Amino acid sequence: MVQELEIDIDSERKEILRKYKLLLKSAKPRLKEDDAIVIKKAFYMAVDAHKDMRRKSGEPYIYHPIAVAQICVDEIGLGTTSIVAALLHDVVEDTDVTLKQIEEKFGKKVSQIIDGLTKISGSFEYGTSQQAENFRKILLTLTSDVRVILIKLADRLHNMRTLDSMARDKQLKIASETMFLYAPLAHRLGLYVIKSELEDLYLKYSDPIIYRTIATKLQATKSARAKFIKEFIEPIEKELAKTGLKAVIKGRPKSIHSIYNKIKQQNTPFEQIYDLFAIRIIIKDVSIEQEKGACWQIYSIVTDIYRPNPDRLRDWISTPRTNGYESLHTTVMSHAGQWVEVQIRTERMDDIAEKGYAAHYKYKEGGQANSEAGLENWLNKVRDAIEHTHTDSNALDFVDSFRSNLFKEEVFVFTPKGDLRTLAAGSTALDFAFEIHTHIGSRCIGAKVNQKLVPLSHVLSNGDQVEILTSPKQRPSEDWLKFVVSSKAKSKIKESLREETRMLADEGKAIVERKLKSEKVDLNDDNVKKLLDFYHEKNSLELFSKIAKSQIDISNIRDFNKEKPKSDNHIDEVSITDKKAFEREMTRLKGVSTDLLLIGEDLQKINYSLAQCCNPIPGDDVFGFVTVSEGIKIHRTTCPNAVELMSKYSYRIIKARWKSQSEVAFLAELRIEGSDRVGLVNEITQIISNELKVNIRKISFDTEDGIFEGNITLFVNDTNHLESLINKLKNIQGVIGVWRIDN
Repeated sequence: MVQELEIDIDSERKEILRKYKLLLKSAKPRLKEDDAIVIKKAFYMAVDAHKDMRRKSGEPYIYHPIAVAQICVDEIGLGTTSIVAALLHDVVEDTDVTLKQIEEKFGKKVSQIIDGLTKISGSFEYGTSQQAENFRKILLTLTSDVRVILIKLADRLHNMRTLDSMARDKQLKIASETMFLYAPLAHRLGLYVIKSELEDLYLKYSDPIIYRTIATKLQATKSARAKFIKEFIEPIEKELAKTGLKAVIKGRPKSIHSIYNKIKQQNTPFEQIYDLFAIRIIIKDVSIEQEKGACWQIYSIVTDIYRPNPDRLRDWISTPRTNGYESLHTTVMSHAGQWVEVQIRTERMDDIAEKGYAAHYKYKEGGQANSEAGLENWLNKVRDAIEHTHTDSNALDFVDSFRSNLFKEEVFVFTPKGDLRTLAAGSTALDFAFEIHTHIGSRCIGAKVNQKLVPLSHVLSNGDQVEILTSPKQRPSEDWLKFVVSSKAKSKIKESLREETRMLADEGKAIVERKLKSEKVDLNDDNVKKLLDFYHEKNSLELFSKIAKSQIDISNIRDFNKEKPKSDNHIDEVSITDKKAFEREMTRLKGVSTDLLLIGEDLQKINYSLAQCCNPIPGDDVFGFVTVSEGIKIHRTTCPNAVELMSKYSYRIIKARWKSQSEVAFLAELRIEGSDRVGLVNEITQIISNELKVNIRKISFDTEDGIFEGNITLFVNDTNHLESLINKLKNIQGVIGVWRIDN
């Protein structure tokens, strides 16, 4: 029996008013005349529109838009227009309120922002991603008003903070989508605090055990860190007092996700990671003209006390990041023998670093247009990328193209005339050519970098001076896509190739039509679909162009109409692009709902296999992914590919869990490191084979200067079996570390 939720209407009303008053109080410093009246009007409209709605947690729905507005104010620093839009961001999508009504009451600007935030309704082709389509829509609005994406980030942050009430599969999909799209975007817009929290929340839901373990250890070491920080900053504060410079010095702990990445990348336990925090020195009361000198003065003080690592100096004051980030970073050796990162910046720089784009407007009038211009340049690049994205291109390709540069660092290069150009790190001479002009990129045959001749694929470094060489006979080739990194270059090359493909496709279509005519068969839509299936091609453009290039042999074309036999235990490929057909097929095979796949139970009924990218074993948290030609693939939720699969292809995700099956063995791979001694390898294999009765498939060891590294591939029953094995191996004398690895 389901327990009825008890609702105290009076206390809920009081809580709604309390949250609203808190919002007004936070926004008060930046409100102008009559702004409070406009916000009040938006608040009551939202309350009325959402009056009968509740969230999954059971709370009144209005809590959510108020919370989003609060994030916009407190954590991004947005003003009245954004507060109004945040309060009303769901009313068009979820209620009877129209955009026209919003425009009449609050003006065109608010209406446009809400339109950008409203999900695209209607039916979608099953082979596309609705999330990608919605994201493309947001980006299209972003180019005219950046507040759309800032409010969307606030919306996503609150959804992530309240994800506990959602079902596990929904948590994973939303978290993956966040990690794939929204965290990189927050990073690119300079919202580092929001980016870090989104990453932490992703880890909380994708790998809750790891998250809790790191969080618990951070809490346990808090007092020791506080003592270390106090001792570290004391001599700096004494020297600062002598200079007359005012500054706040504080220790900032690294995010749980960044610590997790370090553990994973370096294969280092938590206890051996020393840089769990950074020291931040924020200089107060200095004019814009004095900022640079003040930062370098403090750098001098810090490096006089502590020895710096010369390879770890990062000067983002002289050359700010594209998103406007300015700071001076150095890593120094403490007296306790630990490396410590020190960040030096002014209050203005810190404000921009914390609140990103929105904070720029506070300082625009002060005559500092440097960072503002940098961000405007980036937005111009976004506009350019959108303008040059072909209208018939897949939304997924569009998102991939946009996303590809979000997390990348920058490289600064010069034209022959000495003009500075900012490109994504890893950019090649060809990327630079397209950055100058599309026509130059398309005709590029090589380049001179620092007066030396280099190929198109040459990767550029900071400070390079680049001269592009062109030829009127040159045309873009498919190979170019392998080494360009910028979305502009990729989109232009693809556009050129598409045009060429279309011309070839027309030729190929004419060849097929002649061939079929001799067989007295018409080339209609039905027959095109049959041909695509017969030759295993995705679309008619690729099919006909390959025929024109003689990459497909059509000597057997008369057989395309023959019926193919279907196996009983395989999901038909056509079902992947048709949701209803897919669900019918699954129901036919399983005889039950498609909601859950029991691994081990349905093996004879449904064609599925374990993904080799992550080698899942019983006990792992898993999901099923429907492939086009290989049935269902079972992946771990922590698989390196999980984020992309869940965010881009959520419609192809199936909930899955293990059926208890101790008699079946699964492949797992272990990495083992330690100090070498006589008989060690023999002891390792003895424990694995004899004590734990585990079959080894492959084993390899390398030894150098008394240190050994080895990889062992073996068969285990489940995660408990694997954990027991790892613990046994760790107890062997000389073994330093053992961990499970993905392929």
